[in-house]
Amino acid sequence: MLSAIDHVGVAVESIDAALAVYRDTLGMELVHRETVAEQGVDAALLDVGDSHIELLEALGPDTAVGRFLSRRGAGLHHIAYRVQSIDETLATLATAGVRLIDERPRVGIRGSRVAFLHPAATGGVLTEIVQPAEEHQTR
Repeated sequence: MLSAIDHVGVAVESIDAALAVYRDTLGMELVHRETVAEQGVDAALLDVGDSHIELLEALGPDTAVGRFLSRRGAGLHHIAYRVQSIDETLATLATAGVRLIDERPRVGIRGSRVAFLHPAATGGVLTEIVQPAEEHQTR
């Protein structure tokens, strides 16, 4: 069902400040940056091996990432796994009784389709499943 780690999400106070570390110091290549209004974040993807680091800056304090930052501060936010069919994966998980945050996919970075699983279902880790947009499925 899960084919690879798609990315690791990191909540940051400032993408520009985080890029000074991840891109400029650690040498990761910035491959994409966009505002994902539906999720209330500015996001940046950096290549690392066959996966990505996704930096997430909240668009406001009342967003999911904004609330996360106010409660926990900057740091690891979620892990995301790549799937071939998010609809089939969600149906399988629902049938298995996995607690879902998203029963239906929503739009993620680079036009991907994403859904989150509740941390209570995954050992305390916020988990995202990602079906990349067609043009990004080879990654």
